[in-house]
Amino acid sequence: MSDSPAVRKLPSRFVLAVTVGGVIGLGILRGPGEIAQAIPEPTLYLGLWFFSGLFVLLTTSVVAELLGMTPRSGGTYALVRRAYGPFAGFVLGWIDWLSFAADLALKAVVIVTFIAILIPQAEEWRVLLAIAVTSVFAAIQLKGISFGAIIQEVATSAIGLIIVALSLALLVAPGISGEVIPWQPSDTPLSKWSIVIAAIIFTYDGWIYASYFNGEVKGGAGAAARASIKGLVVVIGLYMLINFALVHSTGLTPLAGSELALATALEFANFPLAGDLIVVAAILILLSHQNLEYMSGSRILQALAVDGLASKQVGKQGRGGNPIFAVLITWLLVVVLIMVGGFDFLLLLSIFFYVPLYLALIVGVLILKRTEPNVDRPYLAWAHPYSTYFCLLGWSVITAFQAYAERQTALYALAMILVAWPVYRYLTRRQTGR
Repeated sequence: MSDSPAVRKLPSRFVLAVTVGGVIGLGILRGPGEIAQAIPEPTLYLGLWFFSGLFVLLTTSVVAELLGMTPRSGGTYALVRRAYGPFAGFVLGWIDWLSFAADLALKAVVIVTFIAILIPQAEEWRVLLAIAVTSVFAAIQLKGISFGAIIQEVATSAIGLIIVALSLALLVAPGISGEVIPWQPSDTPLSKWSIVIAAIIFTYDGWIYASYFNGEVKGGAGAAARASIKGLVVVIGLYMLINFALVHSTGLTPLAGSELALATALEFANFPLAGDLIVVAAILILLSHQNLEYMSGSRILQALAVDGLASKQVGKQGRGGNPIFAVLITWLLVVVLIMVGGFDFLLLLSIFFYVPLYLALIVGVLILKRTEPNVDRPYLAWAHPYSTYFCLLGWSVITAFQAYAERQTALYALAMILVAWPVYRYLTRRQTGR
């Protein structure tokens, strides 16, 4: 193993692949049913998806400025450390790493849930199978980043083709006239809105995946920033296509509460083996996320180690370019979370880690605009400062609402974040020899 800096050997198409493949996942499979249950009116439903996508695109355009001026890997931590300093940067890196562990655990559990639909006996071994699945993809990282990148590019291409093919199948199928239920905001309790917001955030999360590989992309950080924007535009197009197909084929009422709305719609359209096909597609998508998230999450710990905020061992690269010890530590936390959490807990826990990071990134743009005005910025935020303040307001409102609506889960997340302080103190004292 070595401590040598990362080599720029990933093509810019890899950034496009990790953005599209990282965002499209469990959310678009499960989210439509959750949202249709709260908002059964088609125009409002499609409007929510579209304007949420535009808001995330605007957020990405703001944060892409940080991406362009930060030519190193390491995710959110790498982007904002210079704005916040070592301790705050460490806390944000810690939160980011926890979010990956929670997401890996969540998706491993869901993979086994889907396997159990095809093979009911798997339900009896849910926890052990989830651990086995995530362990396989942790082990794949031993082969190196080039192998993982190939897997991701192939998987993203397959995911895009699957989404387009299934959407077209629904669009050409004869429509089913379903009852449209008039929607009133009072019909939707606070807890339902919390799940709707969590589902939207979860479905669009992944728009900043380029930051985890920023120091390894050919063409530099500016190319990575531009590829991130392009990737999210592709995602929004695919999401609108699939949601329009769902509304066109069955309407929203039959889909309300469905865990796999696409499968439900195809079954109504009398497509043979529709349910099994969607389950297989869901498993493949989630397996690709296991690969990507081990590649990404381990690079947070590696970046912390490079700055002296984690053990030097964690920062060492294997022969293939991946930080092997960082992968191992991530895997251990994932296993623990699989053993203690169910789907709803892991979903809401993930959201409580995502949203503070979004806020920190946006505030980081404002701080560095003031403190480092003359630094080279290969990519500039659209319509700054208006866009930046608008995104800051939007994410602040979402954070406050989710913290109020899901107070118990927020406390769990806060407890895990607070652990960062003693860990940071231990690491800094060890580094200074005190």
